[in-house]
Amino acid sequence: MSTLESYKTQLLEQAAQVGALKFGNFTLKSGRKSPYFFNAGLMSDGTILHTVAQAYAATLCAAASDDDPTVNPFSDFDILFGPAYKGISLAACTALVLSSMHGRDVKFAYDRKEAKDHGEGGNVVGWPSGRNEKWRVVIVDDVMTTGLAASSAIKLVARQGGEVVGVVQLLDREEFSEIDDQGCKVSSVMKLENLLGGKGKVRSVLKMRDLVQWLEEKEAQGETTEEEKRSLQAMRVYRDTYGVSSP
Repeated sequence: MSTLESYKTQLLEQAAQVGALKFGNFTLKSGRKSPYFFNAGLMSDGTILHTVAQAYAATLCAAASDDDPTVNPFSDFDILFGPAYKGISLAACTALVLSSMHGRDVKFAYDRKEAKDHGEGGNVVGWPSGRNEKWRVVIVDDVMTTGLAASSAIKLVARQGGEVVGVVQLLDREEFSEIDDQGCKVSSVMKLENLLGGKGKVRSVLKMRDLVQWLEEKEAQGETTEEEKRSLQAMRVYRDTYGVSSP
């Protein structure tokens, strides 16, 4: 029996079925050769979107259960913000599930790539009225590579008069993106949490360790393909080479 949360197992299974999660040999933007690749853009039918939204909502609610808001700010936010383009559908579906399944009503907003010069104008849609209020915002991201999209969204929210209190992403690859002056490995998540002012402000639906555990459990049950077996070993090597410890 799997020790992974059921929503993680369901999401991984469906992601593999639709080709959003692939195993093999892939060249990333960084130039690294990765034994797996996750493309959230391929999660485009109603079934898996519902699963994804449930997973985001479960992650947010689990984060909100921490009694200390200084450690875990997800217990009190007003707006889910989805950066264009992938973040738009993710944030919208998650807001719907939070309301329908968890009784938690939050607003949903997103940005346009180009500002609108007619109608309400601007490049942010869904931002509530009352600009004097300091709206608390959680950004919904898919798979963070450099953290640039989330960093840009943080600046955009600040221009709207809001405050980003946290980021929830679909997958944390748990690998370093650079080495600092002290010789320490630094990930995009670490840099983003530093920008937001503290640990625990970036949460992930899935981590690389979840993918490894899922494959290990499939292997133990004799359910892995030959490619998945090869990829599992390659992922262990990849983790030893590029991995960082993640809370």
